Amino acid sequence: MELDIVSLSRLQFAATALYHFLFVPLTLGLSIIIAIMETVYVMTGRVIWRDMTKFWGTLFGINFAMGVATGVVMEFQFGMNWSYYSHYVGDIFGAPLAIEGLMAFFLEATFVGLFFFGWDKLSKVGHLAATWAVAIGSNFSALWILIANGWMQNPVGSAFNPQTMRMEVTDFAAVLTNPVAQAKFVHTVSAGYVCASVFVLGVSAWYVLKGRHLALAKRSMTVAASFGLAAALSVAVLGDESGYLSTEHQKMKLAAIEGMWETQPAPAAFTLVGFPSQEARETHYAIHIPALMGLIGTRSLDTVIPGINELVVHAEARIRQGIKAYDALQKIRALPAGEKLPDNLRGEFEDNGHELGYALLLKRYVDDPRQATPEQIAKAAWDTVPQVAPLFWLFRVMVGIGMLLILLTGTFFVLSARRMLDRYQWLLKVAVWAIPLPWLAIEAGWLVAEFGRQPWVIEGVLPTAVAVSNLGVKTLLLTLTGFVALYTVLLVIEVKLMLKAIRTGPTAEHDPDEGVEQRHVRPFNPSKLASAK
Repeated sequence: MELDIVSLSRLQFAATALYHFLFVPLTLGLSIIIAIMETVYVMTGRVIWRDMTKFWGTLFGINFAMGVATGVVMEFQFGMNWSYYSHYVGDIFGAPLAIEGLMAFFLEATFVGLFFFGWDKLSKVGHLAATWAVAIGSNFSALWILIANGWMQNPVGSAFNPQTMRMEVTDFAAVLTNPVAQAKFVHTVSAGYVCASVFVLGVSAWYVLKGRHLALAKRSMTVAASFGLAAALSVAVLGDESGYLSTEHQKMKLAAIEGMWETQPAPAAFTLVGFPSQEARETHYAIHIPALMGLIGTRSLDTVIPGINELVVHAEARIRQGIKAYDALQKIRALPAGEKLPDNLRGEFEDNGHELGYALLLKRYVDDPRQATPEQIAKAAWDTVPQVAPLFWLFRVMVGIGMLLILLTGTFFVLSARRMLDRYQWLLKVAVWAIPLPWLAIEAGWLVAEFGRQPWVIEGVLPTAVAVSNLGVKTLLLTLTGFVALYTVLLVIEVKLMLKAIRTGPTAEHDPDEGVEQRHVRPFNPSKLASAK
């Protein structure tokens, strides 16, 4: 990668986002799991479920604090590194972020204090309500963030205003109900539920292997296996929905994920493995599963999925149409202030304005897209193809790990139903070693979603290359190094705190063997017995 402003700005945002996303999934999932555990405590009155809520709540608190610390920086980057992006789409993109801060984050942050410090001050039901408020707030935060991100993937409910040079909201309800955003939300939170479930399952398996806190560990494994299996299955189903929506809104991303250079007759085959070559523009040694991609991508047997080469031809035509929109835009901007916009000029822009973003792809090669040569137009058309090989393999890593986690949670669900959780030592060790797998799958999925959108920061509207701030390379290198160093320190702190809390274990308020609550009894004093006599 060249050390230019665009690539360094992308690298910095990717680094901070990847670090931040290490904390978010566990927060989403643990918030629901501890709410489930406390619900059981309130319903049954058994103190062991309160012990479980407090213990896993401690780990949630550590992770929550780190997630907040790393998340604040990301929003500031829009103004620091992506100022033209903020100017261009701030009217739309800023609204979900503002609502997230005012509604979801404040809800979450307010009640998280009651969760930790309200055990002896609130009633059982009151504290349970605070716990569920934390869980709902956490998930609402994800909802609004993913509404904003989903709009970047599928910019509905908006239009470009040639007089203000900004994207403006035309239908806020369409932004909220964006099908891409809704699919991303349920897919992302389900992945977070799997992440937390595997974490709880693995830590509990470690306790069972060590012979510690067995009652708490086995009950935690039962909750994690049940919740995790349901979540893992939903991730697979909702991932299929995301693939189907990509066929409608992000055809190039889907073709790149499949390494499909040529359009195939319907229904298209799924490429199980292969070695895509960007230079040769083909996928070597590919092994196909007939018709599967057609069923996944179109849910039909007769709908064609276009290949990369065909989509590049379409992109070239859209660039040429976008040049017409750019020409009309420059004429509009040249009008004297206050002069009425001529109908013919308005009509020309309205007819071609939806392809203006494709003309901006030429800014990489020429200052005025109207002066672009046929060779430059052809290069810009090929720029719409993301790096195929990383997308191809990252997607398969994500799916492969997802299948393994379905198998893992399903196995422990069966063992839990048969009361055989401690029967197989090797399976318990597998659960411990499987703890990092959800994070690997989630990070791979994030890279597929975001890297696959390139060269667009907003699909079909604003190329990444023209969205950055006018910063120096040295400034970006300095801030990138600083963020990576700081986030690495925070990650090390989190891991150490987590490990310390896990090694210390829960503070039990009951006898785990007898299942009865411990009573605080004063030590026996023989002198008092003598004086009593």
